[in-house]
Amino acid sequence: MVDFGGWELPQQYTSIRDEHLAVRKVAGLFDISHMGRLDVQGADAEQFLQSVLTNDVSSVQPGHAQYNLMCLEDGGVVDDLVIYRRSADDFLVVVNASNREKDVAWLRAHLPVGVTLTDRTLEVALIAFQGPRAAELLPEGSSETDAIPYFGFAPGQVAGAAALISRTGYTGEDGFELFVDAHRIGEVWDAILEHGRETGVLPAGLGARDATRLEAALRLYGNDMDETVNPYEAGLGWTVKLDKGEFVGRAALVEVKAQGPRRRLIGLSMQAGSIPRHGAAVSSGGKKVGAVTSGTHSFFLGHPIALALVEGPSFPVGETLAVDVRGREAPAEVVKLPFYRGSARSATAPAKS
Repeated sequence: MVDFGGWELPQQYTSIRDEHLAVRKVAGLFDISHMGRLDVQGADAEQFLQSVLTNDVSSVQPGHAQYNLMCLEDGGVVDDLVIYRRSADDFLVVVNASNREKDVAWLRAHLPVGVTLTDRTLEVALIAFQGPRAAELLPEGSSETDAIPYFGFAPGQVAGAAALISRTGYTGEDGFELFVDAHRIGEVWDAILEHGRETGVLPAGLGARDATRLEAALRLYGNDMDETVNPYEAGLGWTVKLDKGEFVGRAALVEVKAQGPRRRLIGLSMQAGSIPRHGAAVSSGGKKVGAVTSGTHSFFLGHPIALALVEGPSFPVGETLAVDVRGREAPAEVVKLPFYRGSARSATAPAKS
């Protein structure tokens, strides 16, 4: 067990390797109740979210979710988050654990009259059931999920408990994030594990979660981006809709897009035994050009991988850079992202977001 954003969470239950492979081959179950869950409601809720987020909230239909960024006036990222539109004036917003209090304060500082923000993190638990077989392995007493598209959600039941079932995740695989009343979450957790035990379903901890999200090139706030990194530098420019109207940070992001970002996030593939770590220097021709933001050994791919934030124009795929690994320069090949493309988009048509 380790401290993570003020929550005590499992780094692993048995083996990071086994949990990682279970997610890739069958399914794994993650406790992600540390993520913040906020209700934003009111007649002007859409307009409010449009004014503080980078993506076009107006394009999200009820029953669909959208990945989004919240930025400072200078374009730095306050947090990355997902919004869920339940109705015209009712949104669920899921934020990162370490940023929950900061995000709530930021949103309330911009909150207009007539819009309410309620922190429901301690009332509603959240677990993620992720893997290529997740849809077929939900236990008895669960709603049909075939009609839920990628980045869509619907109210239903899981193991007989009322739940909001969202076809989203942080592993690159198909699967669900399940919002359940806190007092029922233990029985739902146990039912999923018991039903999938013989098939190879395992509970999975932070180690497996970090490895699978990195293989899918999903960014981690605090590592791959923060308030000093803008969306274009993080490779998330696709979330910025400059033509939707004014929002916090728009002017700065217009300038960044016009001039081009001064740094870029790239993918690196390395040789076995050379595990890159956050903050490790990245060099080209003996000159430091950036640093690793996230790195690990991929049990599924069989070699180490990393994301790195580097200065200047992006280095082309196939070029060899050097990463400082415990005082020695280890070769690192620039590769196309993501490192691995899983089943997340294959089961259902993706919702536009």
